[in-house]
Amino acid sequence: MIFDAIVALDGSGSFVSISEALQAAPNNSDRRYTIQIKEGIYNEYVFVHKNKTNINFIGEGMDRTIISGCKSNGTGFKTNETATVDIHGHGFVAQDITIQNTAGASMHQAVAMSISADNVAFYRCKFDGYQDTLYVKKGVQFFRDCEVYGTVDFIFGNAKVILQNCSIYVRKPEDNQNEVTIIAQGRKRKHEDTAIVLQGCTINVTQEVREQEPKVRVFLGRPWKNHSRAIVISSYLDDYIDPEGWVEWNGNTEDIYFGEYNNRGPGANMDRRVKWEKILSEYDVTNFTVRNFLHGNEWIPYEIPIALDLL
Repeated sequence: MIFDAIVALDGSGSFVSISEALQAAPNNSDRRYTIQIKEGIYNEYVFVHKNKTNINFIGEGMDRTIISGCKSNGTGFKTNETATVDIHGHGFVAQDITIQNTAGASMHQAVAMSISADNVAFYRCKFDGYQDTLYVKKGVQFFRDCEVYGTVDFIFGNAKVILQNCSIYVRKPEDNQNEVTIIAQGRKRKHEDTAIVLQGCTINVTQEVREQEPKVRVFLGRPWKNHSRAIVISSYLDDYIDPEGWVEWNGNTEDIYFGEYNNRGPGANMDRRVKWEKILSEYDVTNFTVRNFLHGNEWIPYEIPIALDLL
């Protein structure tokens, strides 16, 4: 692969920081501009402005190229000010990188990655945080073969987004927390065509969670807004997933669209699920595939493997 710029902490590249490389990238580019980010821990806050279009970050491996921050609500920042990496540029793609927020469970909201753009894709990336790790704020987004770690509401926002073949890990929350939720979806109105979709994922807990007493209750999600919509399809659910599956936020469940289809594993038994979960048919879930929901066949880069339809 030919790189337009190389970032290396040791000075062997064309830049020593990611932000410098971004600044030098062309504005409003129609072609992909590829920045290689060499191995190392980059302690910087990266903002991809909306005029930095079609930027491509290529790391040297999920655990080798790491972008790290630690801003949090607990240290005086608003949630949308805490992101280690904040994407506003259309067509952004990243692969083989970890983006982390190391604030810790006691620091409350602390975003690792925030995305407010269309046609954004991640391949073999890790999003490592605690509360509010991955903010899929708005736009159209696709994640493939990624890992997401967090404690509370750690995949949240109101984008049209599919996480496909990803590994999702619930980690130990604060000692006084005995309930955690993975998804908090922010759809406010019925006509919005947004949802968080997990397809072919593995939902698991870390060893620390298994060892915690009393046992932590782990829910797939909760409705952040009145028309919250989340769907879990063809995924493996660990036995730590609570039998009820989902949990209320403000008591109004009438317009909530939470559903599951064709999941497996000890946490996938739907006999004791909340009464307000949707019972989904194959026809229903075909609306939430990469092809039909994201039109991913039109924009996801060919280097990223995708299943366009149901698995």
